[in-house]
Amino acid sequence: MKKIKFIILFSITTLVLISCGAYSFTGGSTGDAKTLQVDFFPNQAPLVEPTLSQRFTNDLTDLFTRQTNLTTVKSNGDLYFSGEITGYRVTPMSATSDQTAAQNRLTVTVNVRYINKKDEKKDFEKQFSFYSDYAADSQLTGSILEAALDEIMDRLTQDIFNASVGEW
Repeated sequence: MKKIKFIILFSITTLVLISCGAYSFTGGSTGDAKTLQVDFFPNQAPLVEPTLSQRFTNDLTDLFTRQTNLTTVKSNGDLYFSGEITGYRVTPMSATSDQTAAQNRLTVTVNVRYINKKDEKKDFEKQFSFYSDYAADSQLTGSILEAALDEIMDRLTQDIFNASVGEW
């Protein structure tokens, strides 16, 4: 009886461990890729935020290094990202009774070219865009700007991750 319990417990444990090995908790599938190359994304938007290019490039690289086992390289990466920031704009969103803006929206748009040298069917060139709303009586500087860019960068980089290696 003890031997049967041991065999059943061993079988269940083995089955669970094997089935969990094929699943990635990040949802990313890099296939046979071992290296990642992310080129600098220059800011080509009509309105320029000086730190945006460097921040976006770093955030995209950081997301991939945190959620995959890829090694970053300067050239000839198996997964290759390039592109440019094409939009950075502030627009009024909602009005008050005295016809002034109650809320503004910061929107950032990025054009991304993705090349997967291991599976060319997954290559794409797409635009990704996201926004953050803030009170119109606030200046878009300091902590307000940082909070808005944090929200936007988190969403943009996650959308790019999902479109390129995410199995969603």
